[in-house]
Formats: sequence, C-alpha cells, structure tokens
Amino acid sequence: MTQHASLTVERWRTFTPDQRLLMIANELTRLTSSMTPGLARSRELGYERVLRLTDLTLEIAGRAALRRELLRWRDLVAELFLLPEPAPEAHHAALRALLLLSPAGAEELRARYGSLAPEGNV
Repeated sequence: MTQHASLTVERWRTFTPDQRLLMIANELTRLTSSMTPGLARSRELGYERVLRLTDLTLEIAGRAALRRELLRWRDLVAELFLLPEPAPEAHHAALRALLLLSPAGAEELRARYGSLAPEGNV
C-alpha cells in the first residue's frame, strides 16, 4: 500500500472527527467502482486504504462511544476485505453505516438522497 502509508497520526489529527470520517467514506466511494469481478487487486488496495485511515482514526478517537462503534465498523470492513467477491449491497451498507457515525455524514446522506437513504442507495 503506497497511498496513505506516510500519513502520520499528527497529520491526521489536524482534521476534525467529521472530516476524518468523510475522508474514509470518500475512499469507500472510490472503491465502489471496483466491486465488479476481475478487479480483486484494486478492491484489495482500496480496502487496505480504508482500514489504514480507520486505524489512524482509532488511534486518536477521543469519545469512547465513537471508538466502540468505529471498532465494530472496522470489523465489518475487514470481513469485506477478506471476501473474494464482496456483495455490492454489503459494501454500500458499510458506507451508509460509516456516514451515520457523524453528523456531517448523516447530513451528506440527507443532501444526496433527501433522507438518510435506504441501505442499497448509497
């Protein structure tokens, strides 16, 4: 993994908690295009980036509740990473769950879909 490999906790700390979660969501959104068969390596690298950013976020998570939920969410993404062909619906559900962890993410769902969007529409 080359992208984000040199990103430090100190640099990551300069972003707000909402910005951190939205940047993780951005990586997941980019990864959506590799949900088709034959793009396993691209998908693997994408999930590695998502997990790296999540780990950085966990290192500096201040609120215990956010840390607990983010750890649960990380387990979900790790399972997707291990699957040879994760279902696009499961990927979208993970993205939606992440966005719902922050006020800015929930607002993004509302802005994009006019509501908190059903699971398959993210």
